[in-house]
Amino acid sequence: MKTTKEAAEQGDAQAQFYLGVAYKNGEGVEQDDKEAVSWYRKAAEQGYARAQFYLGVAYKHGEGVERDDKEAVSLYRKAAEQGYAKAQFYLGQLYDQGQRVEQDHTLAVSWYRKAAEQGHAIARNNLGWMYENGYGVEQDYTLAVIFYRKAAEQGYARAQINLGWMYENGYGIEQDDKEAVSWYRKAAEQGRAQAQNNLGWMYKNGYGVEQDDKEAVSWYRKAVEQGHAQAQNNLGWMYGNGHGVEQDYKEAVSLYRKAAEQGDARAQINLGWMYENGYGIEQDDKEAVSWYRKAAEQGYAQAQFYLGVAYENGYGMEQDDKEAVSWYRKATEQGHAQAQNSLGMMYAKGQGVKQDYTEAVILWRKVAEQGLAPAQYNLGVAYDKGKGVEQDSTKAESWYRKAEKQGYAWAKQSVFYQARRKTS
Repeated sequence: MKTTKEAAEQGDAQAQFYLGVAYKNGEGVEQDDKEAVSWYRKAAEQGYARAQFYLGVAYKHGEGVERDDKEAVSLYRKAAEQGYAKAQFYLGQLYDQGQRVEQDHTLAVSWYRKAAEQGHAIARNNLGWMYENGYGVEQDYTLAVIFYRKAAEQGYARAQINLGWMYENGYGIEQDDKEAVSWYRKAAEQGRAQAQNNLGWMYKNGYGVEQDDKEAVSWYRKAVEQGHAQAQNNLGWMYGNGHGVEQDYKEAVSLYRKAAEQGDARAQINLGWMYENGYGIEQDDKEAVSWYRKAAEQGYAQAQFYLGVAYENGYGMEQDDKEAVSWYRKATEQGHAQAQNSLGMMYAKGQGVKQDYTEAVILWRKVAEQGLAPAQYNLGVAYDKGKGVEQDSTKAESWYRKAEKQGYAWAKQSVFYQARRKTS
């Protein structure tokens, strides 16, 4: 330390920087943020890039100096322009997130690329993210995979998760669940909760590994211990259904609630379902509706459908056909088949909307062709009675039979009456 201090006092920039680091960390000297800043500044004024960056960090956090975001960015830029990869990465992140500078994805990509070219793992991962999502560059899954792989092979867990996701979904590379599992495992073994949750999902479904509910529970639990919301929801499902653990509705409710309170929409739906049916908790339609609404407002179609059902039937709230139609429509716009069928029924009955059999038939046909039995039955009724379409007994019977094959009871009865008509 004596030698470093002597060199620093003689104006050696590198020594000044290291003396600043020593004061910052209290190594060989008493910890002192102001002294650290003083030595960083001396080195930075000589153009020493690392000192410029560290001084920028001090300004960013207000450590040893009054916080000044503009000065922090200015110092990052000076270090970045000298080729210091960490500063290039930080500057890219600022532009990416619009922090302390106006958001500019193109500039973010430019700085990430400079850092990535020097082997900066996080910059490589983030550049992959920009290519995956088309931020600041034309979307290119293949290039995203290339950059994720570079970072993943350096051991960066977030990139390993991203690369696993690309393999799982076949984005930019041939779909391969085994490869997905391999990369998830690498990140999971580093303790990353998202990877642990993903690995649990692969075991639960037997994707890329032999199906194993107990192993799924084990990995979900590791992520839950870190407060991971998706894992809390997933482990809740395992308890609710008795997969890999003894069935326990109360534990399922507890886990769903933890995730739901973090804003996880699937958990909000599941918690609502438990309240609606009184599983593991006292039955309460108002609470069910409250949780469905939270998920519905996040845009989840299933919750929007449930909310529509609640409004149509007055479950946990005042009955309101117009609100029911509104929520059914939101879910329908996302392709939710049950909601589309229900919206068709509202048009057919003129509930909450002007009666319109033609519109009802249009809605039913879309989901009937996808195989939804109630819609197939409703379409059969429309042809049978000539409502919204020209009467056609042959088409009516055809749709009734499609629904009957799926075990739809009303369709079975209609097929029976159709047959009687033919013989009478």
